[in-house]
Amino acid sequence: MKLKTLVTTSFASTFLLAAPAVLAAPNADGLYLGIGTGFSSLENDDDEVDDFISDGTEDFDLDDDNDNVFKGFVGYEFNPYFATELFYADLGRIRLEGNDNASTDLESDAYGVSAVGQLPLTSWFTLFAKAGIAKWETDVDGNLGNASVDLDDQDGTDPVYGAGAQFNFDPFLVRAEYERYDFDSDYQIDTFTASAGLRF
Repeated sequence: MKLKTLVTTSFASTFLLAAPAVLAAPNADGLYLGIGTGFSSLENDDDEVDDFISDGTEDFDLDDDNDNVFKGFVGYEFNPYFATELFYADLGRIRLEGNDNASTDLESDAYGVSAVGQLPLTSWFTLFAKAGIAKWETDVDGNLGNASVDLDDQDGTDPVYGAGAQFNFDPFLVRAEYERYDFDSDYQIDTFTASAGLRF
């Protein structure tokens, strides 16, 4: 009976010691994907946004209400220190409140590619930083109380960069990150997101 108890205890101890490494140690390389959500924040003032939409009037207020962000990404990790990612992000809506209860909505999305530098502090916890290029579009819908003023949709290709932390529970991953979409000096969007993903 004592021998059985000893064997059982030894087996359980070995399993408990090995389990964290099995569950947490990430693959050295390979494909991964994930989805996430969070919120966005516009980093510009009225004058800059006015220049961005080519409006010609500054008579409006920004309703930057930390709108929801949704994103998806597919990446490939070449080694524990470097990966590349393709991404798509719905960056939410910014509302401009004009005269006579008129309003204009600016809705943006972006897709592109980023290089990701990684610093694995443990087998289950990694810090990372990223830099890339995003193709973006901003749809401008509505008016600011003056229907004769044109509000222009905008698009372009500009940098995106960010940093975050990732928890590795192989084959799953969980990350939190900050990113800046630098459309131009007149329109910069910061995002804060949490994502869950799967390694292959």
